[in-house]
Amino acid sequence: MTRTRKGTTTGSNRNRQKDPSSSETADHLRSTRLSDIDKKILKILLQPGAKISSVDLEKELGIPRSTIQRRRRHLERSYLEHTYVLKLEHLGFRRVDLFIYTGGGATGSIAKELLNRDEVVYVGSSIGEHTIDLRAEVIIRDNSELLNLLELVKAMPSVRDVVWSEIVEVLGRKTSIPPSIIDRL
Repeated sequence: MTRTRKGTTTGSNRNRQKDPSSSETADHLRSTRLSDIDKKILKILLQPGAKISSVDLEKELGIPRSTIQRRRRHLERSYLEHTYVLKLEHLGFRRVDLFIYTGGGATGSIAKELLNRDEVVYVGSSIGEHTIDLRAEVIIRDNSELLNLLELVKAMPSVRDVVWSEIVEVLGRKTSIPPSIIDRL
């Protein structure tokens, strides 16, 4: 790599791809505005239960399939996450959130310890409510498992309190991102 007098670089590093996890790349993605076609595609793909093919997108939007496929590929690489989720209730399990109040700056070690347990599928650091430092999503079969897990978490060093919550009925579901937010991208 060669530096020019104005501070720019030339040579082999010029064409090197950026690390997608770098803050520079993240800033670029945040500042990138999506095209109108991208927004139309996103609004359809993000509808609850949407499983739409590129052929169906072509018909619905009146845009050539090659354009749909190219734009969809770009959106899926840069902006969309695709995951499968088990219907736990059909398998006799429940999804419960634990809200954990910690002390002594031990949230990281508590999170690591929780993640070593099979029933814990997610732990996140939380801000907002001053008595909730960690949120852990757990999969349990019954109240006995929940009680045992609560007692285990309460016994961890630096855990001050644990409360739990469970969604027992979904009363409605919107798209993951409302269309008005997509319009602002």
